[in-house]
Amino acid sequence: MISIDLSGRTALVTGANSGLGRAIALNLAAAGARVCVNYLDDRAAAEAVVAQMQPTGGPALVIGADVSQPSQVDRMFAEVDQAFGGLDILVNNAGIDGRRELCADGDPAHWQQVMSVDLLGPYYCTRQALKRMVPRRRGVILQITSVHEFIPWAGYSAYTSAKAALSMFTKTVAQEVATQGVRVLAIAPGAVRTPINADVWGNPDSLRDLDQKIAMARPGEPDEIGRVAAFLASDLASYITGTTIAVDGGMLIYPDFSHGG
Repeated sequence: MISIDLSGRTALVTGANSGLGRAIALNLAAAGARVCVNYLDDRAAAEAVVAQMQPTGGPALVIGADVSQPSQVDRMFAEVDQAFGGLDILVNNAGIDGRRELCADGDPAHWQQVMSVDLLGPYYCTRQALKRMVPRRRGVILQITSVHEFIPWAGYSAYTSAKAALSMFTKTVAQEVATQGVRVLAIAPGAVRTPINADVWGNPDSLRDLDQKIAMARPGEPDEIGRVAAFLASDLASYITGTTIAVDGGMLIYPDFSHGG
C-alpha cells in the first residue's frame, strides 16, 4: 500500500481559511504535516480549519498576514520559524479575481491590486521560503494558478496575466533551485465548488453552462485539489518539478470538440 506521509514536515498555506486553501491545509494535515494556516481578515474561519485538522494532523498555527505586503510576509515567516523552526512546504494559494473590467475601460489601480496579491504575493512568500529551504536542501513550493494561465477570460485580464506570469515564475525558480533539493510546481484548478463561485454552481442555468465547458461535465470538489497538493508535496512526487499540473476535469481538452471540429 502506498500512502502519502508528510510526518515531521511544516507547511504554510496562504489564504487557508476557506475554499481551496482550506482543503489543501486539511489534506496536508491529514498526511501528518504541521500546518500554518494563513488568513487575511477572518481569524475565526482560520481557527475553525485548525480545529478540524486536530484529530488527524500535527500541531498547527494561525497567522494573519496580507501577502501583498512584504513586511507582513516577513513577519509571517518569522512566526513560522519561532513556532516550528523552519519550513518544508509552501503553498501560495491566496488570490483574488478582481473586478470584471474590459482592458480599455478598467482602472489601473484595480489591475495593480490583482497583481499585488496574485503575483507579487507568491514572489514575496517564495523568496522567504527559499531562504529557509535551500540551506537545508529540502523543500517544496506549490503555486496555485488556474486554468486561466492557459485560457483567456474576457474582463479579467489582470487575473489571467497574473496566473500566466506565475506559471513562468514557477518554471524559472524551479530551474534555479533544481540541484539544491527544492521542487517548485504549480497546480491549475479548473471550476471547483467553493464559496467564491457559489453563485455559478448554485444556479441550475449557470451550472448547466459550466458543465458544458468541462469534459467530465461537473465542477470539481475542493478535496480533489487538496489531495493533489498533498501528493505533490510528498516524496512520492520526488521527480516532478517546474511544471503545472492541471486539475480541471478536462476543461483544457476543449470538450466542445468531442463532437467533431
